[in-house]
Amino acid sequence: MRFVQDCSENWGVPITWLEYRPDGYIVTDFDHASRNGEPFNLLTTKKSYLPNPVTRFCTEELKVKPIQALTGLRDDETMIGVRADQSHRIPKLRARGLLLPLVTAGVYKQNVREFWKSSAFDLQLSERDGITNLGNCDLCFMKGTAQKMAIVSDKPSRAVWWAQQEQKIGATFHKDHPSYAQMLKFSQEQRDMFDANEEAISCFCGD
Repeated sequence: MRFVQDCSENWGVPITWLEYRPDGYIVTDFDHASRNGEPFNLLTTKKSYLPNPVTRFCTEELKVKPIQALTGLRDDETMIGVRADQSHRIPKLRARGLLLPLVTAGVYKQNVREFWKSSAFDLQLSERDGITNLGNCDLCFMKGTAQKMAIVSDKPSRAVWWAQQEQKIGATFHKDHPSYAQMLKFSQEQRDMFDANEEAISCFCGD
């Protein structure tokens, strides 16, 4: 959230802050925006089930629909920040007619790194062996188990909200992965049980 505000302040770009509500959305701002997953909690309470790898309704409901409701933009009027090296995402997004300016311009991950190195601010995400575990939702169920465990081990409190969501609904976000409560327990017991090479499932806001 701080990064979004930094973009607004450093670049003089007006940003409209939207939040999901069961009856649509609200317009808020940096000072008043939810910081503890409240919109997501409202969504799972309304639906009485959790998003999962088969039914990934969280992005559509929390991001896409509020944006479209506010702007009235169609897919072919909407830009998505996919890079040219994210080839597995490009065909599906182009099939929807979405605009991919970074792909068109031939922007790769290294170009993005160089841009932020020369900037006065950045997202401040830590990396390990060139890989950033965080990004988008911190413990997104689409990430691999080892990736989620690394995040939980680094900061166990991140798993609490996710575990509460699973407890509230009485189900898990991913039937083939440990629950977040189990991962929290495992991290506290300092067990290294998972394959660090397990690939995360591809997930992106435009998917």
